[in-house]
Amino acid sequence: MTKIHYHRGDLPKTVDLGSIVAVDTEAMGLNPVRDALCVVQLSAGDGQAHIVQLFRDYDCPNLKRLLGDPDVLKIFHFARFDIAMMKKWLEIDCAPVWCTKIASKLARTYTDRHGLKDVTRELVGADMNKAQQSSDWGAETLTDAQLNYAAGDVLHLHRIRLALLAMLEREGRQALADACFDFLPTRAQLDLDGWDNTDIFSHT
Repeated sequence: MTKIHYHRGDLPKTVDLGSIVAVDTEAMGLNPVRDALCVVQLSAGDGQAHIVQLFRDYDCPNLKRLLGDPDVLKIFHFARFDIAMMKKWLEIDCAPVWCTKIASKLARTYTDRHGLKDVTRELVGADMNKAQQSSDWGAETLTDAQLNYAAGDVLHLHRIRLALLAMLEREGRQALADACFDFLPTRAQLDLDGWDNTDIFSHT
């Protein structure tokens, strides 16, 4: 059974999530420049989730230290958005990172379904309830439904990464994926600087 730890304001110093941590964020919308970061959820892949509710002063030194630690690999699904949110609102550079959405697109070329729900169902056999995806994450107190939703987004990422790693290695695309992951902080900065809808590599 999933154990959820709800922290208001910061991650306690006593929490040890190891050298590989699954991370996701919830915000007031999908525009990292406009929409405030509200929640960061984390898991060590042990069936437990730590949900950190942030307040607008963003006084969370323990969380910032973990997310900015160069010795801790952070697993995301669509890391581009989460990294931009952390750069904008927490004022940290989040690296190194591993993005299961990019890995899925490079490895699972037999499908165009790369959302977390579809990837989770295929690779680890778990169904996700996305009913709380559009809810008020800036509320004073998170509901049980919100906490369960937030936890679900990180609980399976370790196993998904391992499955995708095997596929990338089999298809000879691991080095390409690593290069994409290394570029993600730059891609996030481009988003924040106004090039979010521009393909800077295109001819036009």
